Amino acid sequence: LSMRQRSSLALRVALAAVLLLVGVDRVRAADPDALYAQHCAACHGAQRIGAMGPALLPESLERLRRPEALKVITQGRVATQMLGFRDKLAAEEMAALAAWIYTPVSPAPMWADADIRASRVQTADSSKLPNKPAWRADPMNLFVVVEGGDHHVSLVDGDRFEPIHRFASRYALHGGPKFSPDGRFVYFGSRDGWITKYDLWNLALVAEVRAGLNTRNVAVSADGRWVLAANYFPHTLALFDAELNLVKTFAATTLDGKTSSRVSAVYDAAPRRSFIVALKDIAELWEISYDPKAEDIFDGLVHDYRMREGLSKPGFLGVKRTRLEEPLDDFFFDQSYRHVLGATRPKADGQPSAQVVNLDIRRKIAELAVAGMPHLGSGITFAWNGTTVLASPNLKDGALDVIDMKTWKPVRTIKTPGPGFFMRSHE
Repeated sequence: LSMRQRSSLALRVALAAVLLLVGVDRVRAADPDALYAQHCAACHGAQRIGAMGPALLPESLERLRRPEALKVITQGRVATQMLGFRDKLAAEEMAALAAWIYTPVSPAPMWADADIRASRVQTADSSKLPNKPAWRADPMNLFVVVEGGDHHVSLVDGDRFEPIHRFASRYALHGGPKFSPDGRFVYFGSRDGWITKYDLWNLALVAEVRAGLNTRNVAVSADGRWVLAANYFPHTLALFDAELNLVKTFAATTLDGKTSSRVSAVYDAAPRRSFIVALKDIAELWEISYDPKAEDIFDGLVHDYRMREGLSKPGFLGVKRTRLEEPLDDFFFDQSYRHVLGATRPKADGQPSAQVVNLDIRRKIAELAVAGMPHLGSGITFAWNGTTVLASPNLKDGALDVIDMKTWKPVRTIKTPGPGFFMRSHE
């Protein structure tokens, strides 16, 4: 080759090498799998189920907007071990990671009974701690303030409005704190599935366990013996004793096991000595009794249960199913705990999306004339004109709907400047 040809060939080779490097960079930017394994897996787990850091599953990130996720990847989180990556990764790589964590993990991660039991950590033996508060305040008049912004909990004296203590919590607590009957212990549930038991009297963490990979909320029984966790992922309920030892799990499925569901919510129905459970994807409402003397459960048609017709199963910690026309997203009890007032998904035609279910006869008995997205789980009741009424905010419309709880008819709709989330009353 001539000198000119050799120079041209060398130039083409050099250009090809540059293009190859550029192509590699673009592949890297489009390969968040590899970026995650290199930079994220050590803290968030190889399957994104969480470890030192929180889970990065689509179900766990429902409340974190994608621009905010990119901001966290870029800048990190203040006062945490999450450092920003703007000095290590290109903008395209960080954007690819931010988009990728909202995609499902394949194959889907599992979280079985053995995983739950292995996750439990006990940090204190509450039986050996003093059986009285270590601080001067009314132990039954406290504010437990969940600080979502920086993942802490503050304990505040309800008489003096002064802080007593502040401690770090798990990431993204959800569903509200639940208390033991004597007010000594508080239980928290996190979006990542962690349940925490904390001794308020001794200001000590007692135990933690991971009930699932994405948890909706927890409920504590009126007798303080049981803790039930409602999971979005996997589709289960996890039942624990008061020390957070796993007792059993319930698969959130239809009776034939062919269809499974996320669990919308679980609440304690103290007068019934049972938990009431709403399912997100199955049109059923469950009642799980923790009364050792609970009557047997009959899932099929029975002419006379006193004659022991049909096949039964034990009522204690068994699932009693009420079949509905459509699933409930959230619900509220009347004062007798005989009725559940549940919200269904909003209808496109604006028709009412709430109903009343009688737990004793196990069927819907009325529809509530409330359209939009009523947030019945955050409603209130109060006496008015000789009757009891329910007032519910609406997540979609700017209105408070007031319902007569004897007739289940609307009393009044109060317009508000915008949608509402919570209501509280003095009763």
